[in-house]
Amino acid sequence: MLGFITLEGRGASDKLLVDLSEELIARGIDLAGVVQINRETRPDRLCDMDLQVLGHDHTVRISQNLGPYARGCRLDPLGLETAVGLVEADLDRHPALLILNKFGKSELEGRGFRNVIGKALTAEVPVLTAVNKANLDGFLHFAEGMADALDPGSEALLAWCIGVTQRRLA
Repeated sequence: MLGFITLEGRGASDKLLVDLSEELIARGIDLAGVVQINRETRPDRLCDMDLQVLGHDHTVRISQNLGPYARGCRLDPLGLETAVGLVEADLDRHPALLILNKFGKSELEGRGFRNVIGKALTAEVPVLTAVNKANLDGFLHFAEGMADALDPGSEALLAWCIGVTQRRLA
């Protein structure tokens, strides 16, 4: 019950997961988790990264402006941990599906949503996330054979989500 997608292209998996979560919510499926919304601001700046916390009316900014010459990671650890806390609390209501924008560097290092994934799987809540190719080996090591690579086509992904939520509720 741990599915993942890998897509090429900046923001491609973010857009797919946003669209998918909107479709699932429209179908009445109870979701928890986060999807990433990249907000373009100015041509001379990288986008702002926000996490829409599913089931909540607000977003959490997870990027920070480090200036035009900065080369380091723009991730705001406090913003990420705020989102993690909200999602972890939502697991107490036993949602039908947990969607996480990605399994990234923070999760590889033991932070971010790593423990939330474990808690969800222990509670038999299916998990869907995105993994980029650079983090794939680390993710597969973390998943210990439990992860399924999913077809990132929107119809196939929707079918997987509906299938795992129906099996869980049966």
